[in-house]
Amino acid sequence: MRRTDRQVNDPVKIREIIEACHCCRLGFNDNGKVYIVPLNFGYEETENKKYLYFHGALQGRKVELIKREGQAGFEMDTGYKLNAAKEACGYAAAFQSIIGAGNVCMLEETEEKIHALRCIMSHNIGKSDWEFPLEAVKKTAVFRLEITELSCKEHK
Repeated sequence: MRRTDRQVNDPVKIREIIEACHCCRLGFNDNGKVYIVPLNFGYEETENKKYLYFHGALQGRKVELIKREGQAGFEMDTGYKLNAAKEACGYAAAFQSIIGAGNVCMLEETEEKIHALRCIMSHNIGKSDWEFPLEAVKKTAVFRLEITELSCKEHK
């Protein structure tokens, strides 16, 4: 990171920023072209590992890329505010952002999928004790990104 004065290293602060984000953009390499998709997500830390969970349709470009590539980059941000100035070059944006990469895979086991869906619901609305109809779970693609790289930045 070039601007180390804006770098956030505190794990508690990083988790707070992730919790404040509502959209995670996944980026894939599609035969040399970039494919980016915005998604709602869930987050979990277990056994010194960090995971992002997502869901969607069972078919489509995103699913094909997950199965083919097995890797994705991601970005999330929150707290954007434009700070005005008298001169154009004096304008600056306040923000908090996280970027990273990881290994992404489809979850196949029903219990893994339900766990991931509960993480997504918990992140988005604060409640995790949901029940999911098995037919709906079978018809839903659920995937997990294990974070291998993460950097966090904040500008006030």
